[in-house]
Order: sequence, then C-alpha cells, then structure tokens
Amino acid sequence: MTRPSITMVVPGWNVVDYAPAALASLRAQTREDWTAILVDDASDDGTAALFAAAAASDARFRVVHHPRRRGLGAARNSGLAHLETPFVGFLDADDELTPGALETLVGAVEDSGSDFAVGAYTRLRPDGTGGYLEGEVQPWVAASTSPARRATTLAEHPAAGGNVVAWSKVSRTDFWRRADLHFPEGRLYEDQVVAQRMYTRARRFDTVTEVVVRWRVRPDGSSITQNEARLDVLRDCLDAMTAGLDVLERSGISNALQARVELILTMDVPRLAAIAEDHPDASYRRLLGAFTRRVWHRADVARAHLDAGLRTRIDAVTLW
Repeated sequence: MTRPSITMVVPGWNVVDYAPAALASLRAQTREDWTAILVDDASDDGTAALFAAAAASDARFRVVHHPRRRGLGAARNSGLAHLETPFVGFLDADDELTPGALETLVGAVEDSGSDFAVGAYTRLRPDGTGGYLEGEVQPWVAASTSPARRATTLAEHPAAGGNVVAWSKVSRTDFWRRADLHFPEGRLYEDQVVAQRMYTRARRFDTVTEVVVRWRVRPDGSSITQNEARLDVLRDCLDAMTAGLDVLERSGISNALQARVELILTMDVPRLAAIAEDHPDASYRRLLGAFTRRVWHRADVARAHLDAGLRTRIDAVTLW
C-alpha cells in the first residue's frame, strides 16, 4: 500500500444502515493514499461489527471503540489522537464523499501551502422509495467556496465563515496541533466553533468550488438537524452559534463577524422562529428571543443588508 498522506476520521453511532455507503465512498476515491480511523461510539446496532469487517478486509481502515457513548465531538477527538499523516479530514459515517474529494482538497493544499482547504457540499434527501435525491449547492455554501481561491484569509473572504461543518475540509495535521484545535465534548453542533477557530487561526486557506461531500438527511428523522424542536437541541444550537460569533469578535475580523451575523439572521433565526411559533413550551421562544436580541445587538453593517420584512420579523422575535 502507498504510504498514506491523509487520515480520514470517520465517527459513527448506530449507523449500520448508512456506513456502508460512507466506506464505499472512501474506497472509490481517485486519490488512494488515505487511511481511515473508524470510531465506534459504543453502538448497539451492528456498527462495531461492520467497522471490524471493513478493517479486516482493507488494511487502510483502523477501528477505535468507545466502551460507552461519548458523543460526536469525543469520537472525532479520539480519531485525532491517532494521527500519523501530514493531512487530516473528517467524514461522518452517514454521509458520502464524492469520488474526487480527496484529490481536490489535498491537491489544493499541497499546491498552495495553505493550512486547509474547504469545499462545497449538497444534501441527500429521501425520495420516498428507499433512495435519495441530491439537492443543489445552497447559496450560502456556494458563497463560502466560489470562486476558487488559493492562500486566502477570512478578512479577504469573510463569506467562508458560513461553511461551519467539519467534513467539508482537509487540513494539515500540524495546523491542528499548532492551533491547539479539538472538538467540544458533550455538546451538539460541536463543529461550529472549531470552524471559526480554523478560519481565524489559519495563516492561509483555500476554497474549491467542487462538491466534496453529500450530507445525508436520514429517512427516520434521527439526524440532529431534524430534531431542532427539542429544547436541549435548540440550546446547544444557539450556544454553538454564540461561541462561533465570540471567536470572530475576539479575532477583530469585523467583516467576517458581520457576514456571520447576517447569515444567522437571514437563515437560522427565521427557521427556528417558525418552530417556536407553535412550540408547546414557552421556554423555546424565550431562549430564541434572548439569542436573537444578542445577535441583533452585534449587527452593524449586517443590518443594512436585511430587507424590511425580515427586519420586522426579527424585531418580533426579539420581543419573545
């Protein structure tokens, strides 16, 4: 086997129905110098056996087992502890890489000397017949990566801060160590604050326009983003966005802070407000109202970019 240049950390809990596609997408990569650490977070559905079988049949796979469930952030950190390659990336075990993902992302960083590269992604939604339909690249995703850039910064490209997922990026391993990066544990939406730390601590990063990951919407509704009506999920979601804004504010990159504020006000607040309107627990509205007031207070340049109807809607949410 060619000496691997990149380690893919693949965490999973009870993903036996989805992980075969994720592992197949790794095997299908046009760039083959990869290894993968499969982290089983104490699954009870056959995931552990599936990971073990993958490792037994392909030496590029290694398995780490958690004796008790610790969450996605801890599972990713377990994978990071085993890195021996110059590059690292992440793939959730219910998603899929596109065939050229590693060739595109690793190739960009090798060419530019940047700390990491970030690419576009789409969503796979159930089609009602047991299959999936792939959606288009969403506008905020396209804005974060298009046009392609080499050796840019967040100050030069503030829209990049809207791409907050861990699995759309490939990084230099020494960047993670130099920047002292790790995922929060015991929280949901753990990748958001890490993404903002990456953007603000990187010397340079690259963007690629190609779709590198297909993000799966689970047909059983068990994805975290499908459970935002739960109060605990909302709390972690709002805390993660707040932590990310704090990172941007401390960095002093004001245009990036305003770009992120604008995206939260135009995309996240309206989505959550639609849930809050009919939510049986008034605590949901109070939490969202308090969060929106704090974000609205941070809006400066971003206010001017919002249309009158949205400003009226946000004003109403701040009264909750």
